[in-house]
Amino acid sequence: MDYHLTEEQNAIKEMAERFTADQITPNAAQWDDEHIFPRDTIQQAAQLGFGGIYVPQEAGGIGLGRIEAALIIEAMAYGCPSTSAFISIHNMATWMIANFGSKEMIARFVPQLVSMEHMASYCLTEPGAGSDAASLKTQAVKDGDHYVLNGSKAFISGGGENEIYVCMVRTGETGHQGISCLVVEKDTPGLSFGANERKLGWHSQPTAMVNFEDARVPVQNLVGAEGDGFKIAMSGLDGGRINIAACSIGGAQRCLDEAVTYVQERQQFGSPIAGFQNTQFMLADMATQLAAARALTQIAAQKVTENAPDKTQFAAMAKLHATDSGSKIANDALQLHGGYGYLMDYPIERFVRDLRVHEILEGTNQIMRVVIGRSLLN
Repeated sequence: MDYHLTEEQNAIKEMAERFTADQITPNAAQWDDEHIFPRDTIQQAAQLGFGGIYVPQEAGGIGLGRIEAALIIEAMAYGCPSTSAFISIHNMATWMIANFGSKEMIARFVPQLVSMEHMASYCLTEPGAGSDAASLKTQAVKDGDHYVLNGSKAFISGGGENEIYVCMVRTGETGHQGISCLVVEKDTPGLSFGANERKLGWHSQPTAMVNFEDARVPVQNLVGAEGDGFKIAMSGLDGGRINIAACSIGGAQRCLDEAVTYVQERQQFGSPIAGFQNTQFMLADMATQLAAARALTQIAAQKVTENAPDKTQFAAMAKLHATDSGSKIANDALQLHGGYGYLMDYPIERFVRDLRVHEILEGTNQIMRVVIGRSLLN
């Protein structure tokens, strides 16, 4: 059930669901097991416009709103949260260039990003700057018509694989006022990557350190003006948090559906376990949490689309509630499967692993509570 969707929104949702059923769901277990990055499948998604979902049409995207983006991300996460999250991050980084970049920059980068011939990473987090993003230390010192970059970015999705890195760097004073946004291309001298991280989940996408050692980046790759970086980063995160909420909702819906099917087939004490009141109570709680998360996420998405004054608060609320609920629903689905849920022969354990990180990225859920609390008190 969705919150007052239009005919067009339902058509977009159904298109994304068909693509997922045909291209993602049948392959997701293999991608996870063999740590395959499905570049070809991701580029097929771009043929449907999913490489520039909310990039304006004049910049080459399909110019949809954040509700439509959430519907697409949710649908793909039903098959593979890891792959859906990768596409979400690419969209966030591409939107930053399309929304804040110069006309020359948009023309130079966005067409290949929308087609996903090139893919984009978002580089904010550092080894010593996670929740306290404004303390980042990667330096960008102006030298003629270039910036010289030194520092490292951590936990970067697509690190070493993607062609474009949208990076928050320090060009000025300490604090958020001294942060700027630069586009760094993969072939930049002085740019290198760490080994692919060994992760609990998200096996279908590479994650690595991004390192700068006297990396020279043209001044024309500056997004916006010097000092705009933190504002750009936070603007991107409003949409990113809604997308990761939608990603958790899609994964949780899959887990609920798998659990409903399983409990009707599994028999104990001479009857299906679906007949036991405890089973029904667990399913009821899972379905209620899921419906509430979806409704809140769609409300937040509408606020971001409309640039409402409380958009950041609601994006944080959606991210907090949906990712907490998504992990609980996946864990409860595993419990309903019993020992079988713990086996890799069933999809539940993959969703438990993939959804867990959603409580950490795009701002931890503890930071979401800080954002919400401050919004209420200001």
